[in-house]
Amino acid sequence: MLLMKSIFFISLSILFYNYFGYGLLLALLVRLKRILQPETHDSTEFEPSVTLIIAAYNEEAFIEQKINNTLALDYPEHKLDIIFITDGSSDDTENIVRRYPRIISLHEYERKGKTAAINRAMKIVTTPFVIFCDANTLLNVSAVKNIVKHYRDEKTGGVAGEKKVLMQDGNTAAATEGIYWKYESLLKKLDAAFYTVVGAAGELFSIRTSLFSPVDTSVILDDFIISLRVNQMGYRIAYAPDAYAMEAPSMDIKEEHKRKVRISAGGFQSIVMLKNLLNIFRYPLLSFQYISHRVLRWTLSPLSLSLLLLSAAVLTYFQAGWFYTSILFAQVIFYLLALAGWFLASKNIKFKPCYIPFYFTFMNVAIYEGFFKYIRKQQSSVWEKAHREVTYINI
Repeated sequence: MLLMKSIFFISLSILFYNYFGYGLLLALLVRLKRILQPETHDSTEFEPSVTLIIAAYNEEAFIEQKINNTLALDYPEHKLDIIFITDGSSDDTENIVRRYPRIISLHEYERKGKTAAINRAMKIVTTPFVIFCDANTLLNVSAVKNIVKHYRDEKTGGVAGEKKVLMQDGNTAAATEGIYWKYESLLKKLDAAFYTVVGAAGELFSIRTSLFSPVDTSVILDDFIISLRVNQMGYRIAYAPDAYAMEAPSMDIKEEHKRKVRISAGGFQSIVMLKNLLNIFRYPLLSFQYISHRVLRWTLSPLSLSLLLLSAAVLTYFQAGWFYTSILFAQVIFYLLALAGWFLASKNIKFKPCYIPFYFTFMNVAIYEGFFKYIRKQQSSVWEKAHREVTYINI
C-alpha cells in the first residue's frame, strides 16, 4: 500500500506540475523579474536584409496563394530575398514557382526531406537573418517587420512566430487543435518573458544566419533542433505573437493523429540528440524550461497518466480512502468523455464538453505511439504530409 501511495502522489505531482504548476511558477517568476528588471523598449527603425525560406512539396493547390501572400509582405523589396524549395514535387508546384522572377527557385527531382532542403538553401543565404515558414501557411502582412525588430537585442539569436489554426465549421480537428495552440501560446509568452522560447515551431521561426549549422538529414523536428542549438550557443529565442502563420486544420482527426505521432517520435529523437540540455548545472535557466515544458510532456507525464489510473484503482480496491476513490472516479469520467469525443470526432460531430478530454488523451496516446515508432526506427524524416483543408485564407 505504501508503494501504491508513493506511485499515486508522485504521478499526481508530476502531472500537476507539468500542466499547471510550471505555468503558475513561470507567471510568478516573470512578475518578479519585471519588478527587479523593468523592461525597456527601443523604437529606433530597424530593417535589416532578410531571407525567407519556404520548403514546398506537392502544394500546387495552395502554392499560388502562398506566393501572392509572400510578395505582399510589408517589407522593402530590395531587403527581402525569397527562396522556394520544391524538391521531389511530382505535381505542378515547381512550374508555378518559376513563373515569378523575384523568387529564387531551388528544385531537385529526388525528395530527401525538409531538413536536406533547408541545408541546401542556407548555402546561398547572404542576409544576416533568415525566416523559415511552411508552404501551407499564410503570414500576416507585417510578419517580417514584427520578427526582425527583436534582433535589436544582440542576445536574441532567434525569434518564434505564432501559429493560428483556422476554425472550420464541422471540422473537429480544427476545434481541438485550436485549443491546444492557445494553451501553447500562453506558455510561449511566459517562457519568452522569463528567458527563452523552448523550441520554435516550423510554421514560422527565424534565426541569425551566422548561428546556423547543417542539420543531420535524419532529424524529424528540424525547427526544434535548430532553435535549441541556438539556445545552446548562449542566445535566447524571442517570441513574436504579432507575427503569425495561419493554416487550415488537418482534414480530419486521422490526419491530425498521423501528424501528432510524427511529432512525438521526433520529440524522443530530439531528447537523445540534445541530451546535454538535461544538465541543469550547465544550462541552468534553459534546462529548467526545457525539462519542465518539453521533456516531462514527452516522457514522465504520459507515463504518470497510466500510473495514476492504475494506483488509484488499486488503492480504491483496497479501500485506502475516499480521496483515492474520488480521483479514480474523476479519471473514469474524464476518459469516458475522451472516448465519446473520439467517437464524435470520427463522425466530425462537434460537442464542446468533449474537446479537452479527447484532445488531451489523443495527444498522450500519440506520444506512446511515437515512442515505439522511434525505438523501432519506423519514423522517417521524409514523411507523408498530413492532408489539410484547402480554402482561401483571408488575413
